[in-house]
Amino acid sequence: MSAVLFESQYNPPAAFFTELLGAEALWLEAHEHYRKQTYRNRCLILTAQGVQPLTIPVIDGNRSEKVLTSEIEIDYRQNWVHRHWRTLQTAYGGTPYFEYYAEYLHDIYLQKPQRLFELNQTLLRFYFRCLRLRLPVHLTTEYLTLTAASQPHNFTTSPLLDRRDWLTPKAVVSPEPDRTSVRPYPQSFGKDFVPGLSILDLLFMQGPAAGSFLS
Repeated sequence: MSAVLFESQYNPPAAFFTELLGAEALWLEAHEHYRKQTYRNRCLILTAQGVQPLTIPVIDGNRSEKVLTSEIEIDYRQNWVHRHWRTLQTAYGGTPYFEYYAEYLHDIYLQKPQRLFELNQTLLRFYFRCLRLRLPVHLTTEYLTLTAASQPHNFTTSPLLDRRDWLTPKAVVSPEPDRTSVRPYPQSFGKDFVPGLSILDLLFMQGPAAGSFLS
């Protein structure tokens, strides 16, 4: 049994949670420098017009890659909370389980934490409860190099599976694709199954049964 190392993600893809099945623990990288155009501040949802990204604006985005991900601040001068929520309502308001989760999810958005890392952790804890995942979540105490990340460290006695930037909203560059680990389920738009979407898509469609589609 191994622990899994991921970067912090906003409404992660379902495949993020698939990687945690059977894991001993999840470690979140807290000492990396922020990267733009990644799942750190965006997620993909399915709308009537196709796949659409939802992106959280961050303060001083031009120099954001010089800042630790755990220190990146959310830019609330842009009314992104309202836009994201309205988009989710439009895309998923008619799904079987939107109302089942909507109040809890909306409350999280209204908390408006200062840092992106805090928001992502709060959402992650919510998804753990929804999917009935009961593994501990830890933060790294230092940045781990790729060569070292697969070896035991002083903060874990288990092998550490490095999954940082394994999932990407851009073209998949990893030799291990991120689109094969979630069993297809009925979606709200289109005839063909669309992989790689946020866990929200699966939850809104399958509700408490969502965990059974992670395989």
